[in-house]
Amino acid sequence: MNTTLDILSRDGLAERAGSVWAYISPSRLNTWLACPLKFRLKYIDGVETPSTPSLFVGKMVHAALESHYRHRQLGLTLESAAMLRRIRTSWGQAAGEERVRFKSAADEQAAMKQTVDLVAAYLAQLPANEPKPLAVEAAVEAPLIDPASGENLGIPLVGIMDLVLDEPAGPLVVDFKTTARGGKPLEITHEIQLSSYSYLFRHTSQQPESALEIRNLVKTKTPKIETHRYAARTERHYRRLFAVIRSYLDALDSGRFVFRPGLGCGFCDFRDRGCHSWDG
Repeated sequence: MNTTLDILSRDGLAERAGSVWAYISPSRLNTWLACPLKFRLKYIDGVETPSTPSLFVGKMVHAALESHYRHRQLGLTLESAAMLRRIRTSWGQAAGEERVRFKSAADEQAAMKQTVDLVAAYLAQLPANEPKPLAVEAAVEAPLIDPASGENLGIPLVGIMDLVLDEPAGPLVVDFKTTARGGKPLEITHEIQLSSYSYLFRHTSQQPESALEIRNLVKTKTPKIETHRYAARTERHYRRLFAVIRSYLDALDSGRFVFRPGLGCGFCDFRDRGCHSWDG
């Protein structure tokens, strides 16, 4: 199967990150939906926050899985032991580049062990006959053309798909997540991301996906790997996605980004860095 997805380099994506009018992404949409003020602080005001230990673990896990699947894409095998050694040897430099702050050396060692254990658990449960990757960490872009009206919204959708596998039933779009808790998530929690990736995949490959998956690497004492599969997107999913996108663009036009208090405030990096000083 000939599927070409790497049409936008990560460097190109980074260069365009300065303006909210440059492109729309699932992460930008989800941030705005969670709290418009958080969106403004992050994407318009450019308030920087250091990477937390938890986020850093997730980034290191993603980097390891990317390396594993890039080798498989080339028909090569990277042994699990070699992969885990790479995590340990690259840890210090990566932590410095991310400016992550650990409370103590013991906490940093615990975070590294957690990363190694999560990756080892993931690799151990993979089937020997897992399909060959069609794309790995694919940065893709597509014009936003409303499927219902045919209107071009004049701004592209951009995203990075972790993995696309060549399954017998058709391409499977996979996203990796590290999470503190396991259990079956509500599909609506991931709907914006799933619908966005489906839209991107179809516009860049000219074929539909067979299904989409969220693969959770759960950070319990004994790591767990949970796979949640969702059906290919429908016209209804796209109608909902474009309704959100239009509301998002209206918010950009108005320039009004109010705070949206909720349970997520307890985990927000901006709660003490801009939120309390906001006066409405």
